[in-house]
Amino acid sequence: MTDYRRIHAPGATWFFTVNLAERRGNRLLVEKIDVLRASFRYVKLRRPFRMDAVVILPEHLHCIWTLPPGDAKFSTRWRLLKGHFSRAVGHGERVSESRARRRERGLWQRRFWAHLILDQDDYNRHLDYLHWNPVKHGWARQPAAWPFSTFHRFVKDGVYPAAWGHSGEFGMDTGE
Repeated sequence: MTDYRRIHAPGATWFFTVNLAERRGNRLLVEKIDVLRASFRYVKLRRPFRMDAVVILPEHLHCIWTLPPGDAKFSTRWRLLKGHFSRAVGHGERVSESRARRRERGLWQRRFWAHLILDQDDYNRHLDYLHWNPVKHGWARQPAAWPFSTFHRFVKDGVYPAAWGHSGEFGMDTGE
């Protein structure tokens, strides 16, 4: 088994990529957006954190979170979120033999991508990448056209102009 370690950084800001196990043709996250939102609320009540930014695509999502001072337990939060969402949606997904032996559902990839945000420039690059992601994957022609994103809040707050967009890849390793 892989010796998998995470950085312990209490109160830090993190960028995450979380994927469904079956990505091809899967639209579960946007079809069940209300369940996903309820799952985020459920976790935030039990393990508070600040949701700096989020984009939900049909089969994966990206978030930027800031944890409270003294708290580094983002893995616990993702376990709670995945579990809450999985219990709220019906069964029917393909379950591999290894998952069946462990009595696991087959909705989510077991792991997720976590990147510790290092400074403001790193934060800005990940924020841009997150908001550009629906365009990158062909779900929208511009970030403002995608409804499942904090982009609209950032426009309202004056961070981005409504017509913001890039024409190219960001060239970042973000766990997709």
